[in-house]
Amino acid sequence: MPRTPGRLSSTVTSGHILELIRTGTATNRSEIARTTGLSRPSVALRVAELVDGGLVVERNGAPSGGGRPPTLLEFDAVSGLILTSALGMVRSQAAVCDLNGEVLVRTPGSPDMEGGPDRTLPWLLETWNEQLASLGRGTEDVRGIGVGLPGTVEYHTGRAADRPFLGTWAGVALEPLIAEHFPVPVTVDNDVNVMAVGELLYGGHGRPDDMVFVKVSTGIGAGLVSGGRLLRGSLGAAGEIGHIPVREGGGLPCRCGNTDCLEAVAGGRALLNEAAARGKEVEGLKELASLALDGDPVSVTLVRGAGRRLGEALAGAVNLLNPETIVLGGDLSEAYDHLVAGVREVVFQQCTALATRQLRVLASSLWDEGGVRGCAAMVAEEILSPEAVNAFLAGASSQGT
Repeated sequence: MPRTPGRLSSTVTSGHILELIRTGTATNRSEIARTTGLSRPSVALRVAELVDGGLVVERNGAPSGGGRPPTLLEFDAVSGLILTSALGMVRSQAAVCDLNGEVLVRTPGSPDMEGGPDRTLPWLLETWNEQLASLGRGTEDVRGIGVGLPGTVEYHTGRAADRPFLGTWAGVALEPLIAEHFPVPVTVDNDVNVMAVGELLYGGHGRPDDMVFVKVSTGIGAGLVSGGRLLRGSLGAAGEIGHIPVREGGGLPCRCGNTDCLEAVAGGRALLNEAAARGKEVEGLKELASLALDGDPVSVTLVRGAGRRLGEALAGAVNLLNPETIVLGGDLSEAYDHLVAGVREVVFQQCTALATRQLRVLASSLWDEGGVRGCAAMVAEEILSPEAVNAFLAGASSQGT
C-alpha cells in the first residue's frame, strides 16, 4: 500500500502497516514512516500491535557500513492456517496452507460428490482434523476456509446453482455447515475460478494480466482473468465455456439440457465412451492421457480431437478478450503436447492476427495444487485486508484484558 497523494497519516492503521510488510513495500520502521507519513512513535505503536498479535516477527538486519542496522519486519505466515479443498466429481484435494498460501499438507481423496454435502463434508472435516493433528496445530489456529466446487456457484451467497450436475448441492449454504466445526470465514467458489487464481498468483507464467485458464477433465470450464483480476460475472456464471455449442456435435445431449455443448462432445465422459466404442477400455482420463503420451493411436486421436473442439470454443474467447496466455489444466492436460496441438490448430486459424500475435498456450504448472492454493489466496484476501486485520487485533486485545 504505497502512500498516495492526499492520504492522511492518521488513517493508516495497523492493518495497512501489515499490508506494507506483507508485500515487501516496507521492511523496517523507517521505511514505514517514509511511506505513510506516520511519526516514529505512531509507527512503533502499530508495529508493536502487530507483533503482539502474532502477525509480524522482528529479525536482525544485515550488518551495515555504519551505525546500527535496522530491525527487519516480516509477516509471520505460519501464525495462522487456512483450510482449503478443491472438490471434484472424480478426485478431490484437501489441504492446510499457511497465510501466504504455501501448502503445508495436502491429501487427495474421492468423496461421493453426487451424494451431496451429507456424504462429502464428513470426509472433508475428518481430513482437515487429521491434517491439523499431523502439524501439531489445532482448531484455534484456523483463520479461514476456502472450498472450490465443480459447478456454477453464486459467489456472493456461496451456494451451488448447477442443478443438473450437482442437484444435491444446489441451494445449500456450506458456511453454516462448516462453521459448526470451524467458526471462521468460509469462501466458496467454482473450482475452475480457484484454479485460475492459483495459477495466476503461484504459477510459473509471470502473473499475466489477461489469462484464460481452462480445466479439461470430467467437465470443461474456464477461469477468466482481465487486468489481473478474476472475472466472475454478475452472478458468478462467467467462464462456462463447456456449455458453448460446437459444430457437428452429433446431437449429443448435455447435462445442462442443451445439445452439442463442448463438454458433451469433448469432456471426460464423452472421451471415455468413444474410447470404449473403439475397443479401448480405460479406467479414467488420467489413463487416457498416459496412453496418449505413450503414443497409443486411439488415445492420441481422441485427445487431439478434444483439443480441436476446445480450440473452437476458445477462439471466440480469444477474439473477445484478447488474453496474452491460455493455460490448460485438468486431467486431460497431462497429455499436453497432443491437446495443445489441437487447440493451437483451430485458435490460430480462426482468430485475428492481432489477437494471437503474442498469445501463449501453456500447461498448468501447479497441477493438483492449483485449486487448494487458489482457495487459500481468496481467503487470505478477505482475512488479511486492513479492515479484517484491525478487527482481529481488536478482538485479540479484548481477550487479553
